[in-house]
Amino acid sequence: MLECYSPEQYPPPPPSGQVFIFAVQSPVPIEDDPIPFKPNDTPQEIPAWGAEDDTNRIKRLHATARDLPLVPGVYLMKSHTGVVLYVGKATKLRDRVSSYFLPSTDLGPRKNMMLDEVHTFEVFKTDTAWEALLAENRLIKDIKPKFNSAQKDDRTYPYLVVTTAEDYPRVFVSRNPTGVKADGTKDPRFSNASILGPFTSPGALRTAIDALQSIFKFRTCSLDIEEGDPKNRFFRPCLLAAIGKCTAPCNESITKEHYREDINRFTRFLKTKRSTMIRELTKEMTEASENMDFERAATLRDQINAMQKIDQRAKASDQWQPEAEISYIDPIKGCQSLARALDITTPIRCVEGFDVAHLQGGETVASKVCFIDGRPFKQEYRRFKIKSFTNLPGGRANDDFQSMREVISRRFRDAGAGQELYPDVILIDGGIGQLHAAMDAFDQLELKPPMVISLAKKEELIYVQGKDEPIKLGRNNPGLRLLQQVRDESHRFAQHYHHVLRRKKTLGE
Repeated sequence: MLECYSPEQYPPPPPSGQVFIFAVQSPVPIEDDPIPFKPNDTPQEIPAWGAEDDTNRIKRLHATARDLPLVPGVYLMKSHTGVVLYVGKATKLRDRVSSYFLPSTDLGPRKNMMLDEVHTFEVFKTDTAWEALLAENRLIKDIKPKFNSAQKDDRTYPYLVVTTAEDYPRVFVSRNPTGVKADGTKDPRFSNASILGPFTSPGALRTAIDALQSIFKFRTCSLDIEEGDPKNRFFRPCLLAAIGKCTAPCNESITKEHYREDINRFTRFLKTKRSTMIRELTKEMTEASENMDFERAATLRDQINAMQKIDQRAKASDQWQPEAEISYIDPIKGCQSLARALDITTPIRCVEGFDVAHLQGGETVASKVCFIDGRPFKQEYRRFKIKSFTNLPGGRANDDFQSMREVISRRFRDAGAGQELYPDVILIDGGIGQLHAAMDAFDQLELKPPMVISLAKKEELIYVQGKDEPIKLGRNNPGLRLLQQVRDESHRFAQHYHHVLRRKKTLGE
């Protein structure tokens, strides 16, 4: 992430104990009330907190856990207020969750403290155990549970990159599948590259690549090799060529065409089933074991396990790791172009975007994202729970305009009183109606913002405060691309919680 400002220039982090719903590179607090997860429909009524002693509470939780199915999934331990305390994964939900509530189980000092606060739990199923691993990682990063000590940082599961734009493609592992650097430029190796993942087992991925290199003999070095370069003729290959794990394209020991054939076979191998190779390795392992070459047999066993774990991966389209897979390109050009389009004479440094999301009127939330110098500044992300009105049965709210008025009022009441600075541009997700709703809120404030705009979907028209005609920019205009990135990020940020609920509903939980 591009660090444009020092930490002391920004508000201090939220106090400990506050619940977080989404955080990628830094915690993101929820304004006011935490948004609880929707409770499961259970046949028995859950006693109020304090109405039962600890022994009966643990027995009730254990009995409920024993009714869970023997399938993979993710479980969420919750307090009596609905706040998620802990997120975990399970190969078999029934066995894993019920183990927490056995008297003989020692969970360690940290988790034993958690049991004193657990009032309910809920689960949602996944098709496979590796999907549960990805779901656990995603939820921990989103919610920041109090008792989860791991996976709260910005580390992501790795991807396998096979370059294609080079004369002699290389293979390497990366946790940044977009290739976008901190300064907004893109690593040329990632142009049209074949990117697989994310993989749930980094160690197994590297072991498998090491084993496959002996077969397909691809290069993993960082050299920039061009066909026909006179220096290639006298270049001394590394040790991998000597041990038969690379065909040494660095000194053109192999032609460009033959090397690409090897790379294409390797790529096809990764994208299809590996049953034939695994059977051959299994046979070789058995023979080594019968010949009492146990060291060789153990090596082959590890390679087989690594090959099988290659299938434990998702696709970028699954959006398990949007913080790594969303690309932000040309941030400075975007700010400069946007300033020209909006006729702003001073440089644009800060842009805030707002969006409203709900699930059929339930759990209506609004999001605020912040971009500094064209790059996301996650410390200033916020999610608001809309609570000023209810116009549907069950206390639900379904009025995007009123929701936008509320979130704008709550976010900028201090700025309107002169106690906080406005961002350079405020972006509302929607058309002219959403912009008017936001301006209604600003009209109630003493100090007005410098620039408020909205971006309508499909036509991508930019509506500006005080102007009748919208601005239409070219599809490739850097300023429009910046607004689209802010709009899409605010939409994703608001929608993610509802994606979890939809997934639970789809799986029949």
